[in-house]
Amino acid sequence: MKMRKKNKVILGLGIALFSTILVACGSGNATGNGVKEGEEVKLNTESQFPIIAEGEELSLSIMAPGMGEAEWEDMATLQDYMEKTGITTTYVTPPNADFPTKLNLAFASGDLTDIIYGAGSNTLTSAMEIDYGSQGILVALEDYITPEIMPNLSKMIEEDPNILKSITTPDGHVYSLPMIPRNGTSIWYQGPLWYNGEWLDTLGVEELPKTTEEFYDLLVRFRDEDPNGNGQKDEIPLSDVQMNGSRLWLMGAFGMKVKGIQEDDGVVSYTPISENYKAFLEYMNKLYSEGLLDKEVYSQSDDQKKAKGQKNQLGIFPDYYSFFTTGRSEQEATNDPMLQPLSSEYSPETVIPGSPRLSRGAFSITSQNPSVEASLRWVDYFYSAEGSKYLEQGPEGVYWETAKNKDGEEVRVYTPEVDVNDTESFRAKITPAYGLVTPNLVIDQEPIRVSADEEPNTSFTDWVIGETQEKMEPVAEVPFPLLYLTKEENDKVSTSATDLQTYTTEMEAKFITGVTSFDEWDKYVETIESMGVEEYVAAYQAAYDRWAAN
Repeated sequence: MKMRKKNKVILGLGIALFSTILVACGSGNATGNGVKEGEEVKLNTESQFPIIAEGEELSLSIMAPGMGEAEWEDMATLQDYMEKTGITTTYVTPPNADFPTKLNLAFASGDLTDIIYGAGSNTLTSAMEIDYGSQGILVALEDYITPEIMPNLSKMIEEDPNILKSITTPDGHVYSLPMIPRNGTSIWYQGPLWYNGEWLDTLGVEELPKTTEEFYDLLVRFRDEDPNGNGQKDEIPLSDVQMNGSRLWLMGAFGMKVKGIQEDDGVVSYTPISENYKAFLEYMNKLYSEGLLDKEVYSQSDDQKKAKGQKNQLGIFPDYYSFFTTGRSEQEATNDPMLQPLSSEYSPETVIPGSPRLSRGAFSITSQNPSVEASLRWVDYFYSAEGSKYLEQGPEGVYWETAKNKDGEEVRVYTPEVDVNDTESFRAKITPAYGLVTPNLVIDQEPIRVSADEEPNTSFTDWVIGETQEKMEPVAEVPFPLLYLTKEENDKVSTSATDLQTYTTEMEAKFITGVTSFDEWDKYVETIESMGVEEYVAAYQAAYDRWAAN
């Protein structure tokens, strides 16, 4: 199967401009919208805040996962936002681990809050959106996403129409709003592969491998030339856990972006039965059989992998940042280069998977809600650069305060209450934007300073973004668009998905470790075909064609 490149996914830092021109909005109490009947709530039309008119009252209940750091009613950001908006918010926040069960029970009983916040698509699944949306339990939002009601999100959609396409269900409705990352690493599909920079220095490596052959040669040097300098043959050139961190980056060298459903130039395929995938497995088997891939790759835990890294035994390894594995400092980690994506005879053009830079299920409105328009104006602020910063850092005087530096410029500094060695623990207590899929624009924020005249050290972050821009952005492609399957399509794929995933995962390990010979490849493919893979691919092809034509 020939894998060809399509339009590149280019990392952007597009910032939505917030408009303060708001026109009169209705109460959203029409039963035709599936919204709770009630007395009309008049909204402010003169300025951005407050949202409701003077003398009006509105209370909105919110259900969200609790991360255990603080009660939402005690979060300074939410308290301050009530003052800004004039809208009172109350909260139902079961522990994050229990949230899926609690949300399902709420739907089943009808005991729903006005808003569902921060659920994410793993909990508020696409099938649930379609099901509860078609019943009128979730409110259709597309007619409200206008410059008058939601100026910030509307602006982002105007600049990137794929946002609206990706949150629109097959029946033409929008039942949830997304998180939209546009920060310096938002193109990451998952954490990268990192080289051990100390080993590269020891071996005098001045240029990183660009092909699978060059990568193999370097791994051999890692194995044979004692780069950790202890006189023992304890070096592990390449390590991972279940291949979960390195699989996709190395599959890219063979023209594949994902192990599963992939789209290329409008054609949907299932990569685990392709000749490209077979070539990838043969390559990994070669690395494994020659001691270049960790012999414990399928038996060790992540902690065991990290322990090897801290003993300076690993040459290349996956992690979100390299120092998570090596135990070095951030500054030392800038000597650990990110993988230079590889090419091969199967894929002369380099490709890696790229994130769609959008997460669904962040914000939904239920039929209990007394004012859809007020609720959407409430959340739209967070799709602006200003609102994103407010959501992440809170109001002045809690997590940060304004100070003037020696040049008379106003800068943000931590308040005395913040432990500058553990700022996130404090931040987690003041805002819901901590560990959740929150409905907002995510951009790189200017760091808060320890003192007004102390320039924040952004060298590590700047370096990571530089590595991303140089190595990932030019070749990153979304494996398959973020889209919705119809109920019929979902029924078709769900019967095969688990069996296909289980079987291909099992066989991948057997092929790589040599337990199963490649003489069994045809039998392997036939087994997958017997699992209904043709119908599986056809369902995704139909969904893709519908998405592309939208």
